[in-house]
Amino acid sequence: MTARRVNTTDLGDPERAAAAIEERATPLEEGFDDLAADVSDAEVVLLGEASHGTSEYYRLRARLSAELLANHDFSFVAVEGDWTDCFEVTRYVTGRSGAESARDVLETFERWPTWMWANWEVLEFLEWLREHNEDRPIDERAGFYGLDVYSLYESMAEVIDYLEDLDPDLAARARDAYHCFEPYGEDAREYAQSIRLVPEDCEEEVLEVLRTLREDVAATEYDGDDPLESFAADQNALVAKNAESYYRAMARGNETSWNVRDRHMSETLERLLEFHDGPGIVWAHNTHVGDARATDMIDRGKLNLGQLAREEVCEDDTDVAVVGFGSHRGSVVAGDEWGAPMARMPVPEAKAGSHEDVFHRAGLEDAVLRFDRGYGIADDASVDPVAERRGHRAIGVVYDPAYEGGNYVPTVLPDRYDAFVHVDETEALHPLGIEGGETPPETYPWGL
Repeated sequence: MTARRVNTTDLGDPERAAAAIEERATPLEEGFDDLAADVSDAEVVLLGEASHGTSEYYRLRARLSAELLANHDFSFVAVEGDWTDCFEVTRYVTGRSGAESARDVLETFERWPTWMWANWEVLEFLEWLREHNEDRPIDERAGFYGLDVYSLYESMAEVIDYLEDLDPDLAARARDAYHCFEPYGEDAREYAQSIRLVPEDCEEEVLEVLRTLREDVAATEYDGDDPLESFAADQNALVAKNAESYYRAMARGNETSWNVRDRHMSETLERLLEFHDGPGIVWAHNTHVGDARATDMIDRGKLNLGQLAREEVCEDDTDVAVVGFGSHRGSVVAGDEWGAPMARMPVPEAKAGSHEDVFHRAGLEDAVLRFDRGYGIADDASVDPVAERRGHRAIGVVYDPAYEGGNYVPTVLPDRYDAFVHVDETEALHPLGIEGGETPPETYPWGL
C-alpha cells in the first residue's frame, strides 16, 4: 500500500469541487454504456479498485469486462494474482481442464489473501467466461491470467514439469539450476530473509533456466504442443527470475521491490498482448493501475503499471484507458495484519476534503466521471476544481478502520485515471472461505 497521510487544510473548497462533479458526472446506470463505449477502442483497459475486498468493484469490473469481451473483441483478462493459480483458471475457462466448475478451481488457491480471487463475484464471471468461450476456436478463447510475481517455487515446479514431458535432459538441467533454492524449503520469504543475513542469491541460476527455455526449447520439435502451454512454461521461467529479484529487493528493505513487481506486471501484460494479438483487460488495485505520476508515489521513486502502460506498453498513452474506483462508506473484507484470518470490517465515511467526500457531497450516489485520455491533461486546479490534488482512499489486504488517516494517496484525479467510478455505499466481498461462503449470497447471481 502506498497511502500516506494527507493534510486537507490546504485543499480548495470541497463544495466548489462537488458542484463541478454534480454538473459533469453521470449517474452510473445511465453512464455505464457510454463508459464501456469510451474505453472499447483502447489497446489496454485497466480497471482498478480502492480495496481488495469490495463486492461492487469486482461486479462492475466483471460487467465492463463481459461487455468488452463479448462485443468489442477483447482477448483476455489479466489480474493482480499469481500466474500459476490463475493459469489453472485459464485452463478451465478455455476448456483445457477437467475441472467441473470454477469453484473447484478457485478453492485450490492457497496463498494469502485467498479471498481476492476465491469469491462468488469472480466465480460468476468465470462461469460466464467459460460459456463465452465455448463456441470459439480454442486459439481465440479468452484466458484469465495472473500478472503477479510472488509464485517463485510454484513457477519453478511448473517449469520442471513442462520440461519433463518435452525433454528430460532439459528438465534435469533446470532442476540442477534451481537446486540453489533447496536450503530454503519452499518459502520465498525465508529465501528473502536469508539474503539479508548472507548476501548470496540464486539470480544466475534462474537466469540460466530462462535462457534454456528461450534458446533450447525454441529449437526443439515437439509435435502436438499447445502454444498456450509453451507460453505458460516460458512465463513461469520469467516469474521465477523476476520473483527472485523481487524477494532479493524486499530483503534489502528499499522501494525497489515495488518497482520490480510492477515492471514484471508490465512485462507480462506486454507478452500477453503479443501472444493474443488483441486488446486486453487488467484488474488490479488503484495503486497499480492509476498513473503513479499523478500521486506522491513518484516523489518516492515509485512507478506503477498504469504509468508503464502509458509510457512503454502502448505506443501512445491514448491507447490506454484507466478506470479508477472509490467509495464513501460501506464494508470490506480484509485482515488486521499480514496473514491474519479474513474478516468483514466497516469502512467509515471518507475524510473531509478527499475525492470520495467530494463525490458524496455532489449527491449523485453511484456515478461515473469521464476525462480526456492520457497523462498531463488536467487543467490548472484554479480553473477546474476536479483537478485539485486531494486524498484518495486506498485500502489494502491489511486494514484497520481506526487508522483511516493513513489510507489516502494524494491524487490529481484526471491525470491518474481516464474515468472514475464512485459507489457511494459498498458492501464487502463474498469469499468462498468465510463463514456463510459455502452457499451463494442471497443476491447471487448479480448478472453481467
